[in-house]
Amino acid sequence: MGLAFIEGNEAIARGAMRAGCDFFASYPITPASSILDHMLRLLPETGGIAIQAEDEIASMGFCIGAAMAGRKVLTSTSGPGMSLYSENIGLAIMGETPMVIVDVQRQGPATGSATQGAEGDIQLTRWGTSGGLPVIALSPASVGEAYQLTCLAFNFAEKYRAPVFLLSNKEIGMTKESVDLDATPLPPLLERKRVPSGQKEYLPHFFDRLEEVPAISDFGGEYVARYTTSTHDKSGYLTTKPEVIQEMIDHYAAKIENAIDDIALVKEDLEEGADTLVVSYGIVARSAAVAIREARSRGRKVSSLALQTLWPVPEKRIASALAGVKKLVVPEMNTGQYLVEMERLAPPGVEVVGVCKMDTTLVSPGEILERGGLL
Repeated sequence: MGLAFIEGNEAIARGAMRAGCDFFASYPITPASSILDHMLRLLPETGGIAIQAEDEIASMGFCIGAAMAGRKVLTSTSGPGMSLYSENIGLAIMGETPMVIVDVQRQGPATGSATQGAEGDIQLTRWGTSGGLPVIALSPASVGEAYQLTCLAFNFAEKYRAPVFLLSNKEIGMTKESVDLDATPLPPLLERKRVPSGQKEYLPHFFDRLEEVPAISDFGGEYVARYTTSTHDKSGYLTTKPEVIQEMIDHYAAKIENAIDDIALVKEDLEEGADTLVVSYGIVARSAAVAIREARSRGRKVSSLALQTLWPVPEKRIASALAGVKKLVVPEMNTGQYLVEMERLAPPGVEVVGVCKMDTTLVSPGEILERGGLL
């Protein structure tokens, strides 16, 4: 593929193809629609299937069915679509369904400003389904990262048999940058663990340890694969037994929470003796990088932690970066949705400052410098 001048949405489509995606379904919605356009063009060329569904609910349903039949699945939407996705996201969590869900965020709530930017779906992604179970969510800061993190999202979906979110945004999704796709470091591709042929019994959700990821048997294959929206046991049969229900809930949580060290992706730029740490993510991480360079040129000692994994929270990496820090600055294109996590993790005595903005314009380096007290 080499050097390409592409928008973030195309980078996501190309990343999905590089990861082996062979099924896509979504409904057009600004600013995610061009992912659908690209997948409609790319997938048939490799024998894959791309569908423009009648709505978001159908899109998720198609993708869940395809994923459980053995396909590597991608879907894409924006904020209002995430609301419609929510029930089926819960089903994907309970059914332990490997799939990647892209949210190209825009200004909300509701229809909001459909062609304007924000990163306001951070907490929606984490808490937007009934049950409140842990999820995996990645956040790119550039077109190149959109390509790279899409591949990683597919690996996490396959490895942990779970839906994985990619939280892009309007600025990245619809802005073109030059990216050398061949030079972008990518992990070896992973495939889901499948049940060996000839096994006497197949339990769709079998595990010995809570954090163990069950092997999967594709729908239509050698084994009967039960799948339900209701509380169930390891066999996939409905149950109302409290102890069984609790064990399954603990399992869904443990397989994500026990893998934080593997899932946690951050970019560190730590300065020895720094008294200030800037924690950023998404498009704002780029403004933060400029602000930090300016602050250092003025003699300030400032460290940076740009998060690529938002959920589960990379607590160890954050705690390590906070060592010796007196001030924590968190710039965001929302009302402070990740700020609450930083306030929770900041040691006593550390001043936590949010540089929050949600008027559809980018948080500028100047605003981070001034409102973050870095001048």
